[in-house]
Amino acid sequence: MLGRFIKGGETRIEPKQESTAVLQVASGASPVADLEPHGDEFLALKVDLHRHLIDRFNLASLETASKDEILNEIRPIVREFVRGRNVPLNARELDQLTSDTADEMLGLGPIEPLLKDDSIADILINTHKRVFIERYGVIEETAIRFRDEAHLLRVINKIVSAIGRRVDESVPMVDARLADGSRVNIAVRPISVDGPLVSIRKFSKNPYSLERLMAFNSIRQPMVDLLRIAVQSRKSILVSGGTGSGKTTLLNALSSYIPSRERLITIEDAAELQLQQPHVGRLETRPPNVEGKGEVRQRELLKNALRMRPDRIIVGEVRGEEAFDMLQAMNTGHEGSMTTIHANTPRDAISRLEQMVGMAGMPMTNDSIRAQVASAIDIIVQTQRLSDGGRRVTSISEITGMEGNVVQLQEIYHFVRRDIGAEGTIIGEFRATGVRPRFAQEAATLGHHFTKDAFNPQVAL
Repeated sequence: MLGRFIKGGETRIEPKQESTAVLQVASGASPVADLEPHGDEFLALKVDLHRHLIDRFNLASLETASKDEILNEIRPIVREFVRGRNVPLNARELDQLTSDTADEMLGLGPIEPLLKDDSIADILINTHKRVFIERYGVIEETAIRFRDEAHLLRVINKIVSAIGRRVDESVPMVDARLADGSRVNIAVRPISVDGPLVSIRKFSKNPYSLERLMAFNSIRQPMVDLLRIAVQSRKSILVSGGTGSGKTTLLNALSSYIPSRERLITIEDAAELQLQQPHVGRLETRPPNVEGKGEVRQRELLKNALRMRPDRIIVGEVRGEEAFDMLQAMNTGHEGSMTTIHANTPRDAISRLEQMVGMAGMPMTNDSIRAQVASAIDIIVQTQRLSDGGRRVTSISEITGMEGNVVQLQEIYHFVRRDIGAEGTIIGEFRATGVRPRFAQEAATLGHHFTKDAFNPQVAL
């Protein structure tokens, strides 16, 4: 089996004392009892071991190997290597060294365990010295670090080369996607002054449902019922919120209520939506290549999607001129379409949408743009990431038309903050405003009915 990966079947390890002096036990000193897994000594040992294995392994054969296969191959080599260096590692440290080395050879090195941890939503690398994660809405620093900047750059090059991209001084920023769908943004010198910055938004293997979001206290049952009925009644929905507020998660959950008989086309910068319906076409933008050619923007995809006979179009996020085409689609037979937007309030979402439509360069007055917005969008759902890390649906509003030159909004549900707990936890409650949505009667004709107290402000949700 060793012959599959080892060059010439070589397995003998020769002691190499000079480059690992930092690991040696000084004369008269007590042995090192426990090397810190992310300390300097442990990192130095991994450097030497990695170089040793690279010299002996057939790297091409590793591309088709699993981590278990690599572990089986290198475990005896690692043991002999450590024995030859007279490094006193306990069983836990030896297993850690073996696993870390396999991650370095196959995956993305130190952050590979973070990528496999389903409780982690984001991995934030601030140069090679500091790695942060977001878990359950809270950002915390880890003990993980890279050996040096060159080590981090090698991992970055692994990421970008896998998708045919590059990042360097001439192209210092890049968006990429890992094999599992996780989104990556990278910035390197000279625009990143202190060294490479990497942000990884992990891809959720199990999409959240609205029912699951209820378990996280992000929303309440009457609000879920309203959104479900809105989707099934083909009401067009705009999800608004800040970065990391859960917009895409909510959009994906809302999409689950679309009937399976409908044909759906999704358009995203980086494919994240995981629709479960059988009739889904997924489109993704493409950045320009190194020569500045081949770019495919969201607006082009939207125009093309209209020729693909969709019942609904779902745009991951509107950011610019494509907003005009999105509204056109909603107003011309594709009711029930959905998208998200970066905005802090429902009113702000409308204003930003107006600005984006203006970017399309069409000969339209401000009043006509507002009229387009009012006729295209039915529901605005506001999301927010609170100071305690929790994500909430803080408002659900209905657009009821125009009054003069102002788009009219009526809020149906909102989240009311009451206090802050001892550990900074936000204390509050979801409340109905007492307003019944205008589309309720139309929904009833389609067989969708609300409960008696769904909009009663006196009843706790």
